Amino acid sequence: MNLYLATKNKGKVLEINTLLNGTGIEFISADGIMGNVAEDGDTYYKNAFAKAMAVYEQSATPVVAEDSGLEVDALDGAPGVYSARFASDEDGKNSSDEDNVNALLDFMQEIPKENRTAKYVCVFCLMMGGKSLFFEGEVAGTIAAQPMGMSGFGYDPVFIPDGFDKTFAELGSDVKNKISHRAMAVTKLRNHLLSLDDKSKK
Repeated sequence: MNLYLATKNKGKVLEINTLLNGTGIEFISADGIMGNVAEDGDTYYKNAFAKAMAVYEQSATPVVAEDSGLEVDALDGAPGVYSARFASDEDGKNSSDEDNVNALLDFMQEIPKENRTAKYVCVFCLMMGGKSLFFEGEVAGTIAAQPMGMSGFGYDPVFIPDGFDKTFAELGSDVKNKISHRAMAVTKLRNHLLSLDDKSKK
């Protein structure tokens, strides 16, 4: 089962397909037909839906879109839906991972360790047959004082998941893909798609 993944982020495509190894499900980047989608929703659900619908209208085939972000308690949930453009001076334009991480750390310079709690949130939208379904995952953790590790993308170098003393970027993809917000959401999505596949075979 091949489905379009409405993203231009190659890291997400690779990470999600890794989570689906052996299932017979594979996501294909919709970069070529997606165009520019304004991610101006105030929730992950709205942004995921907008991206999925943009590709669905072009392809008329099942499409999955994802929106995710980092929510820091000391910053009242920021950067949240603005995570990919946290350091950008332009509306709607993503900034680099490095710039976003540096901007986050600048905001948190004076925040003590015990108040650096945060969570990663991920929402998938599946558009199929003209209907949308959503699948969510989240993982709690804390924000490190400085970037550590070379794996992953986004805020992985500064996000330490609860129960660990290393960042996602230090833990590597094998560990991250078992405990991350995206892994949780993908598991729910995968189970739904496999159940549909089973029904179609009966």
